[in-house]
Amino acid sequence: MAAAIAALTCPVVAHPVAQGAIHITIEPKSVRLRVTVSAEEISIANAYGHDAARNLSLRQAAEAHRAYLLSHFTVTTDEGRLRGVALGGPEPIVSNRFSYEFSYETSRRLSWIRVEENVLNEFQFAPGNRWEASYVVEVSDGATKREGLLVTSAQPLTYRPAAGGAAPAPLDRWETFREYAQHGVMHILRGYDHLLFVTALVLMVRSLWELVKVVTAFTLAHSITLTLSTYDVLRLPSRFVEPVIAASIVFVALQNVFWSERAHGWSRIVVAFGFGLFHGLGFAGGLLDAMEGLASQSLVIAIIGFSVGVEVGHQIVVVPLFTALRLAQRRWAGSRLQWVARGGSAAIAIAGTIYLGAALRAW
Repeated sequence: MAAAIAALTCPVVAHPVAQGAIHITIEPKSVRLRVTVSAEEISIANAYGHDAARNLSLRQAAEAHRAYLLSHFTVTTDEGRLRGVALGGPEPIVSNRFSYEFSYETSRRLSWIRVEENVLNEFQFAPGNRWEASYVVEVSDGATKREGLLVTSAQPLTYRPAAGGAAPAPLDRWETFREYAQHGVMHILRGYDHLLFVTALVLMVRSLWELVKVVTAFTLAHSITLTLSTYDVLRLPSRFVEPVIAASIVFVALQNVFWSERAHGWSRIVVAFGFGLFHGLGFAGGLLDAMEGLASQSLVIAIIGFSVGVEVGHQIVVVPLFTALRLAQRRWAGSRLQWVARGGSAAIAIAGTIYLGAALRAW
């Protein structure tokens, strides 16, 4: 069956995000998209889609993916939504990636374009967590070339071609930083594996200083491995990294429930740092593969922006949760608050077990 393709052609990930790239060429009366996708994306769409009962080879699945992509991309301009036509593909390129080309014809020169996608959004990886695809974007409009842009289902791209030869700078540092920071925030808020881990850490902290130490240890650890991955110094296969991330959720939650006395001090800091190293590799994931073609300056800005976004996403959960726990501490006796923390940790352990099963393909 087609589900076997996913198992054989791509590693299973606990982060349901497939990464790709798009080169947009804006011509006087057309917009062309060259979309490069991973074998992972193709396999997911094939395994979860309507034709899941068919036993397709990767090449056959890639052929079928052309029509799927065309139906999941939307190009809108100042003259309305454009009709897309497939020109070519799939063309196999390095590292099990395939390239497709689509054309969207217009009747006149465009003043702006908007590209949207909802690739893989209809498929659920785990309860409450859907698959999605994101794409690193390069745009050529005849006058200039822009790189370091980003398109996700929650983050469409709006671009205004240069007029009268007055081209914008090829690299807008702030725009690149902002787009990847937003992507980092959404990566956390839309994929709850990292949030479960951080929440389990916070449930047992006793003071603001303890919270700062634990969160700092986790931040430092995942920043180290994310940076090392950026420069291709350290990369581990996701089939190993993702189950460890899922197991980290279960471990910390169960430590809260059964060994709460060890969920404080240096023991908890070491746990946060150790597992944080693997979470950093998970953050890197396919995003780095998709960004390999970027210039070094664009890559550094993208990684910094993404890292900042990840931390903002964490704090959106950590700060309100810690505040709520401190307010509850003032009203409830310590034993009652402990039961609340243990009950929340038990729920996190169950959710983490579901994630672990998905990462190990147990179900």
